[in-house]
Amino acid sequence: MNPPIKDWRGKRVWIVGASSGIGHALADLLDTLGARVCVSARNQQSLNAFVANRPNAFAIALDVTQPGALALAFDQLTVHEHIDLIVYCAGHYTAMRAQDFDLEDARKHFDINYLGVLNLLDACLPKMTSCGKGHFSVVSSVAGYSGLPKSLAYGPTKAALIHLAEVLYLDLHPLGIGVSVINPGFVQTPLTAQNTFHMPALLTPEQAAREIVDGYRKGEFEIHFPKRFSRFLKLLRLLPYSIYFTLIGKLTGL
Repeated sequence: MNPPIKDWRGKRVWIVGASSGIGHALADLLDTLGARVCVSARNQQSLNAFVANRPNAFAIALDVTQPGALALAFDQLTVHEHIDLIVYCAGHYTAMRAQDFDLEDARKHFDINYLGVLNLLDACLPKMTSCGKGHFSVVSSVAGYSGLPKSLAYGPTKAALIHLAEVLYLDLHPLGIGVSVINPGFVQTPLTAQNTFHMPALLTPEQAAREIVDGYRKGEFEIHFPKRFSRFLKLLRLLPYSIYFTLIGKLTGL
C-alpha cells in the first residue's frame, strides 16, 4: 500500500516526540541502519544526549502545541532537500474514567495527541504535496480501535488519529506520498509506567521499533503489534455492542 522502505542508508527522517519510549528507540534503530535522523521533543537534555555520539543525527527542540515551532523546524530541515519520512510520536496519557473526569487533562490529551499532528501537517503538507515525495507516519494505539475502560481522554484522541490517517492516505497516496498509522499494544514507556493493571503482551520500546521498521519494509498502511494482542482487539470491535460491553467488563473486571 506504500512504497516499501528497505534501505535506510542516507534516508532523511524526522521523528517528533523522540525523547523517550517508542520515538527514542525508533530513532536509535534508524540511525543504526544508516538513516540521517533528526529528533525533536521538548526535552533538550535528552535530545543532546541522543545526538552526542551519533554523527549523522541532529536535534531540534520544540513543543508540538506551538505551530510556529513546527513550521520553523520543517523549513530548516527542507532548505536544501526533502525529508523521506516524518514520524509523529509525541503523546500524552493519563488513565481516566468518567467518575474522575478532568477537563484540563482531557484538553491536554487533545492538544498533544491530536492537535499536535494537525500542527505538523500544517507545516509540512504544502511542500510535500507540491513535490509529491515523502512519507507521513503517525503513532496511534490499539486503544483507538474501540472504547476501553480508563481510556476516556486517551482513547478518543487515538481513534481520531486512525481516522485522520485513513483520510490522509486516500488524499495523498495518489500524489505519491506514503501514509501510515502505527497502532502499538502495551509498550514499556514512561507513559505506561503509571498503569497499575496487568498489561498483556507487553513489549519493550526496542521491540516496538523493530516492528515499525518491519512494517515500513513491507509497505504497510497500518503497522499494528504485537499481532496476538492487536488482532484480538480487532476481532472484539466486530462484535455487537451487547456482547462487546459485557465481554470487556468481564475481561477488565470493571
